[in-house]
Amino acid sequence: MSSSSDVATRPFKIPESVLVVIHTPALEVLLIERADAPGYWQSVTGSKDSADEALHLTCTREVAEETGILIGSPGVPPSSLANWQLANHYEIYPRWRHRYAPGVTHNTEHVFGLTVPAGTPVTLSPREHTAYAWLPWREAADRCFSPSNAEAILLLPRFIAGGAA
Repeated sequence: MSSSSDVATRPFKIPESVLVVIHTPALEVLLIERADAPGYWQSVTGSKDSADEALHLTCTREVAEETGILIGSPGVPPSSLANWQLANHYEIYPRWRHRYAPGVTHNTEHVFGLTVPAGTPVTLSPREHTAYAWLPWREAADRCFSPSNAEAILLLPRFIAGGAA
């Protein structure tokens, strides 16, 4: 249970994050709907917990927190997480700027892909997300509210063909 004092003492988010496109070998993409913005569908995203947190650890933590998928578990070895070596620098939506230190207006988002077996169970964090869907990659890109997320999903076939994921 959180109170308004918890919100006041919560540290500001670090303006460096990850975007993890979770997909099957058949290019079905997992999308999750935000609890704080119904109709906003996205891949897993999340900020670093500390400035020195390694990006792959941010991915592992965020994927587990938001979907219950454990990188390193049977069927999802650490090698199934691929750093696509892409970064998006974008303006933080005004509705979420209060989560960052005063004056912070932009975020750098590092893009990763995570290959999981078809039928991988998903357990949402109800505090963060209310629904999930596995969609063919083009449909997933069309459903994303974030242009950078949609663009990342559209790159998925290239990364699979290139052996990067």
